[in-house]
Amino acid sequence: MSIKKQYLKSKPVCKVTFRVPKEANCWAKEVNLVGEFNSWDPTATPMKSYKNGSFSATVDLNVNKEYQFRYLMDGVAWKNDQEADTYIHCPYGNCENSVVIIKK
Repeated sequence: MSIKKQYLKSKPVCKVTFRVPKEANCWAKEVNLVGEFNSWDPTATPMKSYKNGSFSATVDLNVNKEYQFRYLMDGVAWKNDQEADTYIHCPYGNCENSVVIIKK
């Protein structure tokens, strides 16, 4: 998994691309990016699938903030990003959420 950050010079926004490679997607047919930036809506940010089996989504995030997120595989299995900036305990179970930190 990977997270690529591209800070914009003209706005206080960062384009963040989230990638889930084939070997990390648990053979999922569908992956959704779910987090604070989309009100934890499991259908708001579907990731684009590629022929090589990987998935990707790009979102614009405000700078100087931290966002919790996770990946939802086929609508049933939750997965964290192994390259997240940090992790935080999830209040809804015995798990952690991935965190991406956007600081300019």
